Amino acid sequence: MKLTCEKLPKNPFNTSLSQYAAKNQMLIQWLKEKTDHYSHANLVDKALQTLKERIRRGDAMAYFLRGQLYFEEGWYEEALEQFEEIKEKDHQATYQLGVMYYDGLGTATNAEKGVEYMKKIIDSPCPKARHLQFAAAYNLGRAHYEGNGVHRSDEEAERLWLFAADNGNPKASVKAQCILGLYYSTKEPKELEKAFYWHSEACGNGNLESQGALGLMYFYGQGIPQNTEAALHCLTEAAGRGNVYAQGHLVEYYYKMKFFTKCVAFSKRIADYDEVHDIPMIAQVTDCLPEFITRGMAMASFYYARCLQLGLGITKDEATANHYYSQACRLNPALANELHTLLIHQKI
Repeated sequence: MKLTCEKLPKNPFNTSLSQYAAKNQMLIQWLKEKTDHYSHANLVDKALQTLKERIRRGDAMAYFLRGQLYFEEGWYEEALEQFEEIKEKDHQATYQLGVMYYDGLGTATNAEKGVEYMKKIIDSPCPKARHLQFAAAYNLGRAHYEGNGVHRSDEEAERLWLFAADNGNPKASVKAQCILGLYYSTKEPKELEKAFYWHSEACGNGNLESQGALGLMYFYGQGIPQNTEAALHCLTEAAGRGNVYAQGHLVEYYYKMKFFTKCVAFSKRIADYDEVHDIPMIAQVTDCLPEFITRGMAMASFYYARCLQLGLGITKDEATANHYYSQACRLNPALANELHTLLIHQKI
């Protein structure tokens, strides 16, 4: 299971870029006067000009906000330079440096340095670092789970994630709550009751990955009595919010229920996501793990291919079917093999 970092938590001290811009009357007035300049590039340029002026006037927070704008735009080298400049004065900059060094954003990967910055956040007695500590603990748990920058230890990862999850506190690390659900459902031996508990907590706190996972646990009776109605409710809602893994399982459900027209329309849309561009974008927007996005695409590709092969809900087209079978194999060979085995045994 390949994990991702936790995004910068919201600052209770009211310092987000959007809040900052909303309070800046010059920017609001500019937007009113220049309704024809609503392009993203123009807005970013204006924001940078505004932040530059605030920095000139001595606004300390503007330094971080400029670095964060660089980061959100993917200008990682500029962001790194800005965060390095203010890291001793701004805990958020320290946190972002930890993420960037660990994941190699704007610099060579340096997991040890990333871990060092995360530990600095966790150990800080400063009240302004408090809102970052749960997320930093999740990231440090990730490092132990992956064995990067620290010794590999599932036990230490679990301990840190439990701290970060804080008994389901919505102001703690909701990502840690979700990852605990995934961890308990994949470790050996599995602890499915714990997995269900943590996915329930994360889902209740808005986590999309866990909402899809709960649907599958209800569907197959894992850690909870089987409940098809609850399963479809969770899967449908998660799919509607952009959970591709949930979408893939709905495709499978439509196929098995012989809703072939619906299966074809839904599966083709998912199967035609662009691997290079759409998967990273979906992961960024939904905070779902790329691994599960890819699995959802593979599942949709396989069932779309099957419908094409047999002419179910669509005109029969074996050549196109072979293309989508190949795509499923490329996206996730293990899943494609599992589905092919079911096909051979006439269970699909």
